[in-house]
Amino acid sequence: MEDQEAVRRLRQGDIGGLESLVQRYQLQAVHVAYLITREQAIAEDVVQDAFLQAYRRIEQFDMNRPFGPWFLRIVANNAVKAMRRDKKQIALSQHNGDRQPDRADTLATQCIDNPELLFERAETSEAVLSALDGLSPAQRAVIVQKYYLDMSEAEMVAASGSAPGTIKWHLHRARKRLQALLGGLNPQDQR
Repeated sequence: MEDQEAVRRLRQGDIGGLESLVQRYQLQAVHVAYLITREQAIAEDVVQDAFLQAYRRIEQFDMNRPFGPWFLRIVANNAVKAMRRDKKQIALSQHNGDRQPDRADTLATQCIDNPELLFERAETSEAVLSALDGLSPAQRAVIVQKYYLDMSEAEMVAASGSAPGTIKWHLHRARKRLQALLGGLNPQDQR
């Protein structure tokens, strides 16, 4: 079932529409929430709450727009709120086996014939994930929105309700902090 049909059914009170949307967006939403919260259990709670929020506010959804970006903005905003509420910043090293699969896991299937390239990319991915731990939840959120969800700054302003200057500031500070944390890691050196 397409997103628009699922939303239409949901607006008519058919819970099957929500089921279809959950199946389509749950994994991506948990990944987005995890990148911000850095804790699997919190990420799962955030996504569950975001689906309930989307269900309650489905009448506010503009049927002329895609559902995915609207929903993932709810997830990202709720993840930041959860981190503010809990005032937690958990290091990746504390997670051991509780790590969400990342792009390095996907590269394993793509780079099977080139183990050296696979190792280099996995190493880079781990360095970036570790560096994300050095950011505040708000900074992680803008990085995830900008580079994972491909949101424009205007979309980030609309989603968060923050002033444009605040979004620009968080992006600027997050990029600077990531540069410092990643040190000499240069994508050109990875070839």
